[in-house]
Amino acid sequence: MNAAVHGTDATADVVVVGSGIVGLGAAYAAVRRGLRVIVIDRTDGPSGATIRNFGHLCIGAQTGDARRYADRSRELWLRLAADAGFWLRESGTLVAARHVDELAVLEAASLHENPSGGIRMLDADELLRLAPLRRDGILGGAHIATDLQTDPRAAAGAIVRHLAALGVEFRFRTAVTALAAGQVETTRGAVSAGHTVVAVNHDIDQLLPEIAERRGIQRCALDMMRAAVSLRHPLPAPLLTGWSMVRYGRFAEAPETAQLTARLRERLHAERPDLAALDLNQMYTQLPDGSLIIGDSHATATTTSPFQSEAAFTAFLAEAEALFDMPAPRVLERWQGVYAKGSTEFLVERGDDGALVLAATTGIGMTTGLGLAEENLTAAFGWAPAMEGTS
Repeated sequence: MNAAVHGTDATADVVVVGSGIVGLGAAYAAVRRGLRVIVIDRTDGPSGATIRNFGHLCIGAQTGDARRYADRSRELWLRLAADAGFWLRESGTLVAARHVDELAVLEAASLHENPSGGIRMLDADELLRLAPLRRDGILGGAHIATDLQTDPRAAAGAIVRHLAALGVEFRFRTAVTALAAGQVETTRGAVSAGHTVVAVNHDIDQLLPEIAERRGIQRCALDMMRAAVSLRHPLPAPLLTGWSMVRYGRFAEAPETAQLTARLRERLHAERPDLAALDLNQMYTQLPDGSLIIGDSHATATTTSPFQSEAAFTAFLAEAEALFDMPAPRVLERWQGVYAKGSTEFLVERGDDGALVLAATTGIGMTTGLGLAEENLTAAFGWAPAMEGTS
């Protein structure tokens, strides 16, 4: 990546380990306060969960800390898109309901939503005007107004280039081997750090195994695919389904929806144990080139298997064809995403060496990562809020 440089000055106010979205958020928070920042990553650019996702910034489906981080992230995403020049749209999210219990969950959520939060019910006709779905089985749905969509592969590189232009130094193809108070040891020598931020997601067990073991961090592997499709009109927003509702806190955990969602989960698992075995989140986003991202399955282990079962991809295609009014998709790419999974949604710790350790330990890193970094660096390092006019 062109933004990668190796300077001779091995001292920084803030050293960030990891160039995923949380690490980039940490660098952005620091450089906006006029600090010298070095980002260190063993790869030659963002290559993990930050680029292997739907590009769906699913803000309105979160609750608790995740919603707070997501709301802050939304502001930062909009600002970065404008300044760094990558594609981002304020699309909101569409949710398709194909059963009365799915409608019931959405209605309960919409009735208890802050009006500015924007969960709006759609009847079947309105949903079908917006989304190119088959009419059969569609009862209605909802639109979540707050959500955003980007192309994660393009966005990550653009953010790196923008941060480099602001003065952040990226030391790619450089591995961190040890941390000590005020110092980061790497395969290219030591770097002195006023503050250190560790944002290496699931690889926390390689650098700080005690924290990983204490917090029960494992790896969650996802199967995903991208396909060429012929839709009667473009999909104007990411699309969620009943399988998504049972995953996201706004539906699965909020008091007004939790019991309804539990019954929805029981019904889905009883009717489709094959999809339940995949731990399916049936969702879709359409990229600017017209291709459709389809997925995804989930499998958790300390070390993920590199072997992807064709059963998952077969199920993805069958469910997509049943939902969308379209001919059979033509598969362009298949891939495996991996993210950190823990007993809570976020890992926020100070290591024995004084490093601030951050990770989104569910699959919502793109949605929350910028806000997670901004809020926790500000609190941990006693910073004043960044001025709104700062790049």
